[in-house]
Amino acid sequence: MLDLQRLRALHAVSVHGTVGAAAAALGYTPSAVSQQITKLERETRTVLLERAGRGVRLTDEALQLVATAEELMAIVERAETGIEERRGVPAGRLAVAAFASAARGLLPGVLADLARRHPALDARLTEVDPHLSVDLVAKGAVDLAVAHDWDIAPLPAPAGVEHAVIGDDACDLLVPEGHPFAGRTAVRREELGGERWICQPPGRVCHDWLVRTLRAAGHEPDLVHTAEENPTLVALVAAGLGVALVPRLGRGPLPPGAVEVPLDPTPVRRLYALWRTGAARRPAIAEAVRVLRDRWPAVSARSNPVPQPPPGAAPSPARPPVPPDGAPVPGGCGGGGFLRG
Repeated sequence: MLDLQRLRALHAVSVHGTVGAAAAALGYTPSAVSQQITKLERETRTVLLERAGRGVRLTDEALQLVATAEELMAIVERAETGIEERRGVPAGRLAVAAFASAARGLLPGVLADLARRHPALDARLTEVDPHLSVDLVAKGAVDLAVAHDWDIAPLPAPAGVEHAVIGDDACDLLVPEGHPFAGRTAVRREELGGERWICQPPGRVCHDWLVRTLRAAGHEPDLVHTAEENPTLVALVAAGLGVALVPRLGRGPLPPGAVEVPLDPTPVRRLYALWRTGAARRPAIAEAVRVLRDRWPAVSARSNPVPQPPPGAAPSPARPPVPPDGAPVPGGCGGGGFLRG
């Protein structure tokens, strides 16, 4: 008889691409995952993984087993959801995925609240690129994901995935001290030509937004430095090496040498919670989403303070409130089409 845990291990390798990444997602060691798959190969009398460069490739037989694993995992999830629903309290393991700045700026408080209020709930966090989150939720690799959406990069709406708006996160232009923009109350996008830019690598949402926005304003961006993590972008700006567009969530206080300047209009990204439709009745999902949304106003107030204009300057207009789920998103950089096919 096929062992469900071994099928889970194979499914994780299929979703995450490598044994190491699968092990990290499952909370195991790579050796433990390899042993599970080796045992599964003995049980099925077939080869499931083949080496492909530095990674592995799933054989046709393995892909068939992965499809079976997804069906079995969905059945188990329905059974577990039914039991938890009857108990009426959040319990069991909850696998959560979040992009880097949400994992740093929002999730610590959320996970601490859940642990304090619900000792029977075992919530576990994995940092994941937002573009991967929807697929991980759809395939059952994680139970809940926190992702973000920009107007230029709406993500697809796969069948069986539901979502709720958490809130909006503003982004600012960071410049070195002494830069001509450093004393400004706001800078328009049309003024951004001729700058040396520090940004995330190609393929990331912030990188694509920057390139498209500057080109739409008639400027070809000069991308001089790229880095994956926002703290690295901030450090490069503070060293006087260029300017950067950096979201406020999880950014923390700016170091000496870096100055924040609002853009007009303000770029905004929207945060969402995602989960599978089959798990929508699970108390753990409902409670986690509730805590995410309840904590966001306080987190947003720390990350997105209302700028105070200098004496004599006209005050900035108030930002529009977050609309209800499914409502059109206001203009700016954070609108979007996320999961709104």
